[in-house]
Amino acid sequence: MRKNVIRFSSLFLLSFVLLYFFFRKVEWNEVLGSLTTVDLKVFIILILITPIHFVTRAIRWNYLLKHEKKNVKFSNRLSSYAVGFTVSFIFPGRLGELVRPLYLAKKEKMRKGYVMGTIVVERTFDIIVMCFLLGIFILSKSLYPSYFRASEEAYSNLQLWGIIGVVVALFALVVVLFLYFFREKALSIITFFLKPFPHKISHKVLEVFEEFTQGLKFFHSIGNSLVYILLSFVVWLGIIFYYWIFFFAYGVSVPYFFIIPYVFLTMVGASIPTPGMAGGFHYFSMVGMTSFLAIAKSQAVGMTIVIHAIQLVVTCLIGYAILWKEGISLFQIKKMGEDAE
Repeated sequence: MRKNVIRFSSLFLLSFVLLYFFFRKVEWNEVLGSLTTVDLKVFIILILITPIHFVTRAIRWNYLLKHEKKNVKFSNRLSSYAVGFTVSFIFPGRLGELVRPLYLAKKEKMRKGYVMGTIVVERTFDIIVMCFLLGIFILSKSLYPSYFRASEEAYSNLQLWGIIGVVVALFALVVVLFLYFFREKALSIITFFLKPFPHKISHKVLEVFEEFTQGLKFFHSIGNSLVYILLSFVVWLGIIFYYWIFFFAYGVSVPYFFIIPYVFLTMVGASIPTPGMAGGFHYFSMVGMTSFLAIAKSQAVGMTIVIHAIQLVVTCLIGYAILWKEGISLFQIKKMGEDAE
């Protein structure tokens, strides 16, 4: 209990600090003015396509799940994403990342550890794909320097975040590959560290680990891996398109290609486990807009508040509707994730 209090207090404090820098030196008249200068027709389209990434993610997920169970219902995969993102929006600690696989495992009667293993693969390739796209963007700077008007400091910082992303992704990939291809060795290491614990606990941990490594079967098929990588590009190119439409709605004319650094930075911000992604998403979104899209800070603050609110409201409405239909409360689904922790 005390551990959770310290953890959540730290996350709330981090959120507060990031929001402070987000709102610092903002002209509120300009913020409020920027909220109304929007093309209403495009804005409505933006709201309607907000859940599209659930569709592309759900299609991609099937290529990780089919080794355990063929014909996992698309509706259940889609619902799992909506419910998982809803929990992440409402509660701190990115709890939705645990809820999503557990929710699907329960709906489809699959092994929990296996489905959780697929989440590790998914997140690893999300980072790899976005770092790859960011790398193309940065390399293009030397080819078309006149188009890249941000400061050298901004590009230097972006490159640093890109390197950090590559290191994290490669480390995760190496760990995942080791767990799968050297399963027996990994099992012996875990068994050694579990010796001080009661047999009941160690047996349960080893059982979950075995299920978890089975969730990495995706790596055994080259063809399946290539299709999954291709679909990962579809997911993130679709997300970039979504934000391009958002900027278009606000009259910000920017080439599609130049949305890449902004989306990369919002991914970094959203990965910070603050409550409702508040603070992390906001600060990095503002930095992306002001540094690479030449948007004034007050307008960037207003636009960030709007896009975060759209995603939160649309996602939570879908998530709540699914839970209401199934007769599950939000706190019941939250407890599912907490129990897994």
